[in-house]
Amino acid sequence: MSASATGLPTTRRTSPGEFFAQYGIVLVLVVLVVSMTILSPILREGQQLFLTPRNLIQVLLQAAINAIIAVGMTYVITSGGIDLSVGSIVALCGVLSAMVMRDVNTFNLFGLTFSLDGPIGAVMGFGVAVGVGTLCGFANGLLITRLNLSPFIATLGTMGIFRGIALVISEGRSIYGFDQEFKNFFAGRIPINETLELPIAVIIAILIAIVFWFFLTQTRLGKYTIAIGGSEETARVAGISVQRHKVGLYALCGFLTGIAGALLLARLNSGDPTFGGLFELNAIAAVVMGGTRLSGGQGSISGTIVGALIISLVQNAMNIFNVPSYWQQVVIGTVIVFAVVLDQQRRRASRY
Repeated sequence: MSASATGLPTTRRTSPGEFFAQYGIVLVLVVLVVSMTILSPILREGQQLFLTPRNLIQVLLQAAINAIIAVGMTYVITSGGIDLSVGSIVALCGVLSAMVMRDVNTFNLFGLTFSLDGPIGAVMGFGVAVGVGTLCGFANGLLITRLNLSPFIATLGTMGIFRGIALVISEGRSIYGFDQEFKNFFAGRIPINETLELPIAVIIAILIAIVFWFFLTQTRLGKYTIAIGGSEETARVAGISVQRHKVGLYALCGFLTGIAGALLLARLNSGDPTFGGLFELNAIAAVVMGGTRLSGGQGSISGTIVGALIISLVQNAMNIFNVPSYWQQVVIGTVIVFAVVLDQQRRRASRY
């Protein structure tokens, strides 16, 4: 007699494929950490270069910029879109912010003159980067919703436009000479103990991840984003202003990219129009590896953070083992292919 015939609840065993689809990304992270811990002393003459507090903090610092961008990308991809322009936005934000801090020394307000040296200048530089990023994202949203362009084509075009503007206004040169207060604060570190310090960028990335995880899982913003990615027509019938919401999501992605651009500017102490190369690929890889469905309708901020950590670990491993930097493109490309395969596996598992 079957369990269903007796009226007892039936339980279905999770297949290996389904288990990997749900938890594979965490398993990959664990395997990477264990492998790096074992291989580091073997390949580096007995030196444990990976599992040290200083190196682990460096991994977090490398992941922070990508994680912040990827959080915004999570919302966009969950809604059924994509943004290929984030790397160019990072460059444009950095260049404009550096130029403003370098060239604008004072401003007048209600007849009073304020100096932009020190903390005021640092806040203004950060505000310029965030504002420029938000405007760029807003422009992407308008192109997609008002001109009915596909997100891929629209952001592929603006990727070139934003990068070109950064090159034109900077004349292809890095921008130096702005107030060091900006670097001192946004690239600063908070002491953990006598020898260890936690970068401000990591703290900001953690706060952003927590806040936008809450928005995606607990608020109307997240529910509408998932609904639009699942079916725009159904969302529209349900009374959701799809176009307005999508513009807001691209502006949100630009806003977070502007924050990342400001933090990168502080970290490198220069605004360079060539910065941000491959940032869009890193962000997309982190998002898709983390469980966000490429076709939209499902997103995971926590998974995105794990994906960003994996990419940072891979980059850190190549540095520790002295792998030439140009191999990073090969590795990131492989990671993206793996992410797409993992996404397809999840979709097949969800049908059963």
